Amino acid sequence: MSKEILKMQNITKIYGNGFVANKDISFTVKEKEIHALVGENGAGKTTLMKILFGMEQPQSGHIYIDGKLVSFANSIEAIAAGIGMVHQHFMLSDSLTVAENVVLGMEPLNGLVVDKKAAEKLTQQISDKYNLKVNATSKVKDLSVGQKQKVEIIKALARDAKILVLDEPTAVLTPQETEELFQQIKVLRENGHSIIFISHKLDEVVSLCDWVTVLRRGEVVASVSIEGLSQQKISRLMVGRDVVTTINKEKPVLKNRVLQMENVTSVNDEGKKVLDNVSLSVYQGEVVGIAGIEGNGQSEIANVITGVCEYQFGKITVNGVDIKDKSIKEIRNIGVSHISEDRLIYGSAADLSIKENLIIDRVDKSEFKTGPFISDKKVNKFVDECIKYFEIACDDRNEPIRMLSGGNMQKVIVAREFTSNASLIVANQPTRGVDIGTCDMIRREMIRKTREENVAAILISADLNEVIEASDRLIVMYNGQIVAYFSDSSSINEQQLGEYMLGLKKMSDDQIREVY
Repeated sequence: MSKEILKMQNITKIYGNGFVANKDISFTVKEKEIHALVGENGAGKTTLMKILFGMEQPQSGHIYIDGKLVSFANSIEAIAAGIGMVHQHFMLSDSLTVAENVVLGMEPLNGLVVDKKAAEKLTQQISDKYNLKVNATSKVKDLSVGQKQKVEIIKALARDAKILVLDEPTAVLTPQETEELFQQIKVLRENGHSIIFISHKLDEVVSLCDWVTVLRRGEVVASVSIEGLSQQKISRLMVGRDVVTTINKEKPVLKNRVLQMENVTSVNDEGKKVLDNVSLSVYQGEVVGIAGIEGNGQSEIANVITGVCEYQFGKITVNGVDIKDKSIKEIRNIGVSHISEDRLIYGSAADLSIKENLIIDRVDKSEFKTGPFISDKKVNKFVDECIKYFEIACDDRNEPIRMLSGGNMQKVIVAREFTSNASLIVANQPTRGVDIGTCDMIRREMIRKTREENVAAILISADLNEVIEASDRLIVMYNGQIVAYFSDSSSINEQQLGEYMLGLKKMSDDQIREVY
C-alpha cells in the first residue's frame, strides 16, 4: 500500500454571501498516484485547490503533508511545502526565455548579477530528466501551446514540487500533444511525484488516472479506484443523472448565405500575417466548425467577423452588408452575436450583476421599455426566464457575475448571445472549462437554433470531439491559412484532424476552395 502524501480533512469553506463552496470535504492523495478530481462547475474543485495552494482559507478542517499538519497563509508557503500548481491559463512572460521564466523569483546569482548559465543548466536538466523536450534557451513566444504547458510543469519542478496540481492541462492540446503529455505525467509518477488531475474530459480521466474523487454541490460523493469505472458512471456521479453526450443531429438544410469572407488578410502589430488570404462562407441552417492549435488564426477569424480586430485586405459581408470599419455595436445590430474565448476580459463585466450582463447589449430595445423608460418588470421577466432555461445556478438575478463559478458565468454569456436574435452566432471555445452537462446543453442549443430558427453558426473549439460532433462542415487552420476542409465533419477523426493542425498534412487549393 502506498503511503498518504496529502490529506485534506473535513474542509469547509463558506463565502461571505453564505455560499457553501466546500462542505466537510476529506480528500486524500497517495504517493506516486495520479488522482483525478472531477465535478460539475461550481462543485467545489477550484475552491478546494485554492485552499491547498494557500489562495483561500477554510473555516474549518486540516491539511497534512506527508503526515505533518500544515497551514498555508499564501501560495509561497504552499510552494515551499512541495505543492505545485499548473493553472489552466499559463502564467508565463512571452518575451523571456524558458529558463528566465522557470527561475523568475528564485534567480541564481553570480555575484550581484543573474547567472544565466546556471538558470539554463537547471532548466535543461529538469526538462531532460522528465523527457519534457523543451529547450531552455528558447523564447516562450516561439513555443507551441503544448510546450508552454511543459514550461509550467518545469517551473513547479524547479521549486521541488512533490504534489502537482494540473488544472485542465489538455484543454488546448491536439491528440498527439495530449498523448505525449500523458507519457510525461507517467514519468513524473515513476519519479515519485503525485499528480492531482482536474479535467472535464472523462475519457482522459479513465485512461490516465489511478483514482478519482467526485464532487457534487460542494461535497464528496465518491472517492474510488478508476479500475472498472466508465465515463458514464463518472458522469452519473457528477451530475446525479445519466448524460447522453452523443449528438444525433439532422442533416442541415442550407438556405441563404449569411457570412461571406473573401481573401481576408489580417496583420498584427508585429507585422505578422495572422490571417492569410482566408475565404469562407456560412449559410443559414448550418454549424461550420473551425479547428486549429491556439495561435493559428481561428480566433482571428472570430475577431475580424465581430469587429474586435481589424483586417487590412479582403472583404467580409454579413447578410449582404460590408462590415469594414463598422463598430462592434454596428456589427451586432447587423445580426452577429459573439461568445468570446475569454469570458472574463471580453465576455462579461465582472462587477455587474447577472441581470445587467444579460441585458447589457439591449437596454435600448423597445421590447424592454414602457414608453421611453426601461421596464424593470419586462427585464426581470426576461432575466428570470434565461436563468431557468439555461439552468444558471445563482442566488438571484442581482448577484454579481464574478460570484458565479466559471461554468455558470459561461451560461450567462451563452444565454445573452443565444437570445440576441442574431442571424450569425460566432462561438469561440463556448464550452472551455465547462462541465459535461453544460457542454451538452450548449451544443444542443446551438444546433437547435441553426435547424429551427435558420441561424448560421461558427464553432471554434479546442475540443476536437466537440468540433467533429457538433459541426456540419469543418475547416482546419494552420499558420493563418485554411489547410483542410471537410464537407461532412463526421468523415474525419481526432487523430487525422491533429495531423492537419500540426502542419503535417495540407489539402490542395482545389480541395480547400470548396469551403467558399
